[in-house]
Amino acid sequence: MAAMRRRTFKVLTFLLFFIFLTSFLLSYSHTMMTTTWFPKQMVLELSENFRKLMSYTHRPCACARCIGQQHVSSWFDERFNWSMQPLLTMQNALLEEDTYSWWLRLQREKQPNNLNDTVKELFQVVPGNVDPLLEKKSGGCRRCAVVGNSGNLRESWYGPQIDSHDFVLRMNKAPTAGFEAHVGSKTTHHLVYPESFRELAENVSMVLVPFKTTDLEWVVSATTTGTISHTYVPVPSKIKVKKSQILIYHPAFIKYVFDSWLQGHGRYPSTGILSVIFSLHVCDEVCHPPAPRPLATRGAGGPHSASPREAARASVARLAAIPAAIPTRAPPEAQLPHLSQVL
Repeated sequence: MAAMRRRTFKVLTFLLFFIFLTSFLLSYSHTMMTTTWFPKQMVLELSENFRKLMSYTHRPCACARCIGQQHVSSWFDERFNWSMQPLLTMQNALLEEDTYSWWLRLQREKQPNNLNDTVKELFQVVPGNVDPLLEKKSGGCRRCAVVGNSGNLRESWYGPQIDSHDFVLRMNKAPTAGFEAHVGSKTTHHLVYPESFRELAENVSMVLVPFKTTDLEWVVSATTTGTISHTYVPVPSKIKVKKSQILIYHPAFIKYVFDSWLQGHGRYPSTGILSVIFSLHVCDEVCHPPAPRPLATRGAGGPHSASPREAARASVARLAAIPAAIPTRAPPEAQLPHLSQVL
C-alpha cells in the first residue's frame, strides 16, 4: 500500500512538473499565437521553444545592450575572445614564442634586451598585480566612450554626453583644452606609446601600448633616471604620471587584435582599433562619438551608446575616407566590410 502511494505521488509530481514546464515553454515566445492543444502541434511548439530557451544567452551586465551577448552577430562572435586579457601583469607576462617573434618584428628592433628581464624591471616600478579587466564586475553597467582625434568632432557639442560615461578613453596627442564643449573634458584612460606621449592630468591612467622592447624600458627610465630620450625620434625623458596609474597594454592582445579583428592585414593595428577592442573587453557598453556618424543611430539628442558590434566595425571604417593627398595609407581596419553586410 505504501509503495502504491509513493508511486502515485511520483506520477502526480511528474505530471505537475510537466504541466508547469509546458506552460512555461509555451509562453516563452512573446510572438506565439494561441495554441491549439493537439499532440503533434504541442510537440512542435515544445521543441521550438525549448530550442529558444537553450539558445538564450544570459546578459552578464545591467546595460540595455551588453557586449557579452552572443548570437547577435556571427561576425562579432567569430572575432571576440573573452579569454584574452588586455593588460600585462606579472601573472600573464610570459609570451608564447610565436607571439614574441611577431611582436619583435613590429618595429624591427636590432638586438633588443631580454624581454623577461625588462618586464621584471618594469614591474619593480609600476604595478604588476592590476586586474587585467580593470575590476570589471558582472551585474553592473560600465559605460565607456572611446574618443578619436578626428577634427569632425568640432561643433558636435558632444562634450557633456562624452563626459557622462564611466570610462572615457583617449589616445596619442588628442587635445581637449579649448574644445571641451565638443570633445568633453573627462579622461580616465589615455593610450599612448613613447613617441605619442603628451602630459596627462593627475587623475588619468596612462595605458602604454608597447610596440617594441624599448617602449617598456622607456617607462622605467621616464619614471626614474630619465636616461632614454630618443628612440627613432626624440621622446620625453621624464613624465609626470603616478607610477600607480601606469598600465601596460599586453603584446599578446595586440596580436589578438591583428589576427582576429584585422585578419592579418597590414603591418600592425593602429592605436585607434587597439583602443576600441580594448574597450570591448573592459566595458559593458561602448560609445564612439566622432562625426559624421556615431556608432549607434544618431538622433536629435546626439550620439547614443553603441552596440559592441558597431563599435568594432564602424568606429574605424570611416578611416577609409582619408584623402589621397595625405601621405599615408588608410589602416587595414578601414577595409572592414560595412555594418549592413554583417548585422
